Amino acid sequence: MKKLIALLAVSLVVFSCTKKTEEAANEIVIGSYSSNTGATATFGVFQMHGTQMAIEEINAAGGINGKKIKHINYDNKSDNDETLAVVNRLISQDKVVAILGEATSGRSKIGGQVAQQNKVPMLTSSATNPDVTKIGNYIFRACFIDPFQGTVMAKFMTENLKLKKAAVLRDIKNDYSVGLADIFTEKLKAAGGDVVTDVSYQEGDIDFKSQLTAIKAKNPEAIFVPGYYNEVALIAKQARELGMTQPLLGGDGWSSPKLSEIAGKAIDGNYFSNHYTTESTDPKTQAFIKAYKAKWNEDADVMAALAYDAVYLLAEAIKAAKEPTRDGIRDALAAIKDFKGVTGQMSMNENRDAVKSAVVVQVQGTEYKYITSVNP
Repeated sequence: MKKLIALLAVSLVVFSCTKKTEEAANEIVIGSYSSNTGATATFGVFQMHGTQMAIEEINAAGGINGKKIKHINYDNKSDNDETLAVVNRLISQDKVVAILGEATSGRSKIGGQVAQQNKVPMLTSSATNPDVTKIGNYIFRACFIDPFQGTVMAKFMTENLKLKKAAVLRDIKNDYSVGLADIFTEKLKAAGGDVVTDVSYQEGDIDFKSQLTAIKAKNPEAIFVPGYYNEVALIAKQARELGMTQPLLGGDGWSSPKLSEIAGKAIDGNYFSNHYTTESTDPKTQAFIKAYKAKWNEDADVMAALAYDAVYLLAEAIKAAKEPTRDGIRDALAAIKDFKGVTGQMSMNENRDAVKSAVVVQVQGTEYKYITSVNP
């Protein structure tokens, strides 16, 4: 009897191991890390919603070349040290073949350095700082970069708003904010404009009165604030409390429902550059917006749309790769041309950056009204 029980136990172990081996052979394991909690949590939550929706669609349609995507995500808690830990875990423990990078530039740089060292392709959906892909040939992005975004806003200020004098208020500890502020300043001056003052703050600050008072004394015609939504919202409120009526301009880091929730009417009428608009008439974009609303009962923020596109972009590369290996996927990502996503058409250039259009939108309550498009 004991021998029979032992034999059955061994058989169950063998069966279990065989089943797991078969499942693994029919899976493509990709990882992601995102700020699901912490200071930039809305970025991470929208990123995860877009990612999960795309993966579910792909798997429901049969997967990639007959194999289903197995997705492993870790919350980096909007923290640099946690980012380092979870990316190492994805690579060394989970053995992922590719990684979907963070929404922010700073933490994408941290994860990208680990991915490059281990020769694992990483595709970030929305990190716009140019240095992200300069890390190495395994690092890609599915969005435009800050030199283009800074150019868009300098051009919009001088040509559309007919303004010349700007103040800059940057987050000095944020790669994204610093890079975008530098490019905006350069392009504004090239267009005949001028930056009358350039002052700074740090992520997490809540009192901006001293910086805004210094800006007010210089009497700029517009204020460029290339930060993230939490601080931008407080800056808008405090600027209006000081009687400042100049338009605020910014980048895609503004995009979050929290922006108007925190700022209220103080943010209305201001402008920022973004990756897509929900007012697009493109059938593919509208289909995504409707499906996303039905699934998550919320409007599709740009972080969700970019993450959704990034999954399909990665899936296309995996499908085109000779083998779904890290090197095969890297080579296929580099060769992507004329990919049609919900945020527009894009191609990978020689720097592994997506070449695509930008839009300028105006904040009107909880909505971002489309103003204009700018092509690369």
